[in-house]
Amino acid sequence: MATSSETLVTTAGNAQADSDYMHYVEGVGHVPRDIYKHVLSDPLGDLPRYSIHIVIQHFLIFITFITLAATGLPLHFGDLFWAPIILAPLGGPDSARIIHRISAGIMIVAALYHFITIAIGTYSKLKKHKFNLLHSQIPTLKDLNDIKHDIRYFLGKEQYRPKMGKFMYKQKLHYLAIIWGTFVMIVAGSTLLFPEAMAKFWPNPEFAQDLARLMHADEAIMASAVVVFWHWSNVHLVPGRFPLQWTFLTGRITREHQIEEHFLEYIDKLKDDPKEKEYLISVLKEKGYKTEGGEV
Repeated sequence: MATSSETLVTTAGNAQADSDYMHYVEGVGHVPRDIYKHVLSDPLGDLPRYSIHIVIQHFLIFITFITLAATGLPLHFGDLFWAPIILAPLGGPDSARIIHRISAGIMIVAALYHFITIAIGTYSKLKKHKFNLLHSQIPTLKDLNDIKHDIRYFLGKEQYRPKMGKFMYKQKLHYLAIIWGTFVMIVAGSTLLFPEAMAKFWPNPEFAQDLARLMHADEAIMASAVVVFWHWSNVHLVPGRFPLQWTFLTGRITREHQIEEHFLEYIDKLKDDPKEKEYLISVLKEKGYKTEGGEV
C-alpha cells in the first residue's frame, strides 16, 4: 500500500500541469491546491488579514447590532408574551428606548468610521498604483465563475474549490447586504425618530411613517436571521472553525483557512513574506513536492 507521502508525490506528478490543482509561485515552485491539509495552524491566527481599524469597526457593529436587536424587537412586538421578559432586565420599555437610540448612534458612527477608512485606504492605494480590484469587496465576473465552480464542487463535479482572493463571493454578497441594510435602518429609524425633520424629504410624510415602521422592523428581523443562520454558521460553526474563528478579534487568519478559501490571497502573501515562503517550501519538501531548490 502506498504511503501518504508517496500518494502526494504521485498526485503532484500527475497534476503538475493542472492549473486547477497547481499554482506556480516564483522562488517556491508549484503549490498544490490541497496543501492546506498539511500546514500548521494556530487557532488564534497565523497571518495578518484585517487592520486594527477593521477589527474595531467590526466589534462596534457586532455589539451595537446585538443591543439594537435585543431592545428594538421586543419594543416593536411589545404585545407578545416574550417581549416583557426581555425588556425587564433592561429596565423596561423606557430604558430600552434610550439604550436603543444610543446604540443606533454608535452604529452610525462605526459605519462612518468604516467608510472613511475604506475611502482613505483606497485613495492611498490608487495614488501608489497598488489598488487591485480583485482584492476589494467590489463584485467581478470572477465571483460569478467562482459561484458556478463552487456549486459544481459541492455537487461532486469539481475536485477542488475555486482559487479565491481575499474576499470570496459569499463575503461580498454579505457585505453588500450589510451596506443596504444599514442604509435602510438609518433612513427608517431617522424617519421614526425625527418625523418633522424627515417630513421635509418625503413627498408623503404620513405614508413615509407607515413605510418606515414596516421597513425598520422587517429589516431588523431579516438581518437577525441572516446573522444567526448565515454569518455565524459560515464563519464560526463550520468544520475547522468551530467553536469560534478569532479573526474578528485578532485580525489574523489561520494558515489552513487562508489557503483553503483564500488561496490567491495566500499566494500574494508568499511574494511579500520571506518567512512564510521559507515555511511553505519546507512543508512542500517534507511532503515530497518539487520546489525551486530541488526535491528532497
